Amino acid sequence: MRTVKVIILFTLVVLAGPAEAKAADAGSIVSWGAIAFDSKELDANDFIAISAGDHHVLALKSDGSIIGWGSNKYGQAMPPDGNDFVAVSAARVHSLALKKDGSIVGWGNAEDIGLIPQANDVIAICAASSLYFPEFGGYSHNLALRADGSVLAWGWNKYGQADAPPGNDYVAIAAGVNHSLALKSDGSIIGWGANDEGQANPPDGNNFVAIAAGGNHSVALKADGSIVAWGWNYWGQATAPEGNDFVAIAAGWSHSLALKSDGSIMGWGANSSGQTIPPDGNDFVAVSVGSGFSVVLKRDGSVIGWGGNNYAQSKPPIGTDFIAVSVGGYTAIDSTTASHNGVALNKDGSIANWGSVVEPPLKNGLIAVSAGDHNLALKSDGSIIGWGPNGYGQATPPNGSDFAAVSAGGRHSLGLKSNGSIIGWGANNYGEAPSPSQGNFVAISAGSSHSLALKSDGFIVGWGYNYYGQATPPSGSDFTAISAGDAHSLALKSDGSVVGWGYNGYGQTTPPDGNDFVAISAGDSYSLALRSDGSIVGWGWNWAGQATPPKGNDFIAIDAGHYQSLAIRREPEP
Repeated sequence: MRTVKVIILFTLVVLAGPAEAKAADAGSIVSWGAIAFDSKELDANDFIAISAGDHHVLALKSDGSIIGWGSNKYGQAMPPDGNDFVAVSAARVHSLALKKDGSIVGWGNAEDIGLIPQANDVIAICAASSLYFPEFGGYSHNLALRADGSVLAWGWNKYGQADAPPGNDYVAIAAGVNHSLALKSDGSIIGWGANDEGQANPPDGNNFVAIAAGGNHSVALKADGSIVAWGWNYWGQATAPEGNDFVAIAAGWSHSLALKSDGSIMGWGANSSGQTIPPDGNDFVAVSVGSGFSVVLKRDGSVIGWGGNNYAQSKPPIGTDFIAVSVGGYTAIDSTTASHNGVALNKDGSIANWGSVVEPPLKNGLIAVSAGDHNLALKSDGSIIGWGPNGYGQATPPNGSDFAAVSAGGRHSLGLKSNGSIIGWGANNYGEAPSPSQGNFVAISAGSSHSLALKSDGFIVGWGYNYYGQATPPSGSDFTAISAGDAHSLALKSDGSVVGWGYNGYGQTTPPDGNDFVAISAGDSYSLALRSDGSIVGWGWNWAGQATPPKGNDFIAIDAGHYQSLAIRREPEP
């Protein structure tokens, strides 16, 4: 158990030696742990349905398979294999899918999945989210519509939201946070469950054709193309837009979307992350709303999103031309909140940025990137740019155009100059930022509150916070790469073996045997290593699966963060 009573931050790796991805070694990004995505899968244009949960998204492909991305703490963004799915529904920490045979499967938090009914005549599903208990499972309910027109309900039922209504004349279902709606064949709506804001009390009438249940509000589409809304309206989410040319609706925790007959989108309600301001265009065919973000399906089968992106849920990196990745962020001292920060470099010099750090001031002309609690990027002219949290000046690099490498730590930064000297800036509570007096350095790595540097003669120098000995490297002159993590460090030796030192409460400094490693990365209490055959191994803290890498032997780069891990998978030559 760690006793450090400061903000616990995690960092990245700076690779040196044969494991560095060359410009020609471009590939797709694979992410696992608390945030999951595959940039190659996201580059598809054969999606036919989408569903946004609180912080993750599911997309159904035309071949009947599913892909997921975004928050993955409970595995909710990692759907099962198979190509016999016909519908998807994403909630807070769990997901549901409907199979071609009419049965339901679920993944993610088991308490929220609940005991799925053993039916094989289901034609629609809806998984609810409960934002009232963001850190706990077992507070969601689920709905299913059967072919005979009856409704199944299960899960959390404090407000009666999982009490299925009698009858068999229902044609659509919608699950809100703690209330439920059902559309009847005669065009009328019934509601049940929590009703403190009137969200389960639909208007009279029998001319409704679609329903959507949000946090504490509800939305319905009428046969004449107009929209009505009711319930909680603090952000205007229950104030329906005027017009009668709408064809589809979606409701989230505090905002709503509607698709118009001309293929354009309208949004209303809370807009803290720009989630109600859709992109231009009139080629959209489906809408879905998460917590503070939105996603839409285009006519060409592609998916785009906007709004909050702290889990890469709305704008994950897409494509197969990435040459470098870096992941950072922090966990607060009470361990209840985490910030994620990721950046990826494309071979054309552009970058993709996700997580809690704002968009970069420059997106092109870059040759290297590094993420800590802030981001750094090295420009092709040898200068550095920084962005993100800057309370200690960590995102304000020094002037100059002779830098060869950058490393962003917890709240400090390092820059390696072309003459082999190092410059540090930012937080210096433990002496982590001052430049070492020795010269002829070839690699740098900024940890949470300590720093490492590799000399041209193979020796390692460490400085900064050293309570666990993480800044005291082993002796020897046969090291080829270094990585500073939260409270531990790793080094790669010339014989291909890995050594670790510092805090070892989770076994993070005890690498596997072998001398075929070519790259290393120390995260927050866990470690990753890349083998010469292109496979990845992980060890140490594995709370969110961050130390369990994907299978395969076509990886060319790795990076370990806090709960999230990244790798670049080499794409075959065309």
